[in-house]
Amino acid sequence: MDNTAAPATETRVDPSKPRYGKGAIGAVSQSIAELKSRSIIQVDPRMIDDAGMQDRLETDDIPALAESIKLYGQQVPVLLRPNPNDPERYQVVYGRRRVAALKLLKQPISAMIRVLNDRELVIAQGQENSARRDLSFIERANFARQMRDAGYERKVICDALNVDKTVISRMLSIVDSIPLSLIEAIGAAPSIGRDRWSKLADQLNGRDLTVNAVGEGSDERFEAVFKSLTLPKTPAAKPNRITANGTEIAQVARKPNKTVLTLPKDGFDDWLVEHLEEIHRDWKQSNV
Repeated sequence: MDNTAAPATETRVDPSKPRYGKGAIGAVSQSIAELKSRSIIQVDPRMIDDAGMQDRLETDDIPALAESIKLYGQQVPVLLRPNPNDPERYQVVYGRRRVAALKLLKQPISAMIRVLNDRELVIAQGQENSARRDLSFIERANFARQMRDAGYERKVICDALNVDKTVISRMLSIVDSIPLSLIEAIGAAPSIGRDRWSKLADQLNGRDLTVNAVGEGSDERFEAVFKSLTLPKTPAAKPNRITANGTEIAQVARKPNKTVLTLPKDGFDDWLVEHLEEIHRDWKQSNV
């Protein structure tokens, strides 16, 4: 009997094919040595779910970002965490626009994996947003509102956005005074700072002027809404005076949907009211 062991076969990996993560469990259970040698992995975009807060008010630029990544590649990895509801999937911590763009391209996503609880997730998301210059004031304020409404303590919100409690209070005061539908209709408005948003909030007085948010860009939509608040009011038309023998007997004010007749209390007013039905009937008969 030949006891010589069969030679082990070597498994070769085609380097031209992208490497995909095998799920969240596979990522976090790798050996420490492997994690150190490969801190960024390639993840199938179909395995990534959303999580955290909505940090962007506008996503119209996703196709343009996808085209840029197609030409130049993904330059910056995203951060993911294992999905606590499905250990074979991931959730986005930050890098949502890159994930959305790569989903359009159906390309694997370069990602770092971190095990984070919900509190750590929103702090990481907020701090990454705070480090970027392109997130507008209203997007940061809306992020703070979402965190507060989700039940996070004020200190956690401050840590996430890297600002103090006074600034957070001002942000929340502004977004609480502006209907969310109007904020979303306007969009990011990158050129509009806190002072002008504060003025808008002060002048709205609870009104929802979403219909006035008209314009090609979000800055233009903000200006349109702001202008609608500051337009001078059209003065009311003066009523027409009706006279008889030089004496005013009535005033008539015509409005878009009605005519207002004002009479002095001289007895004629009572007579007119008493005979109004008869007068109206005679008018109807003469117009048959």
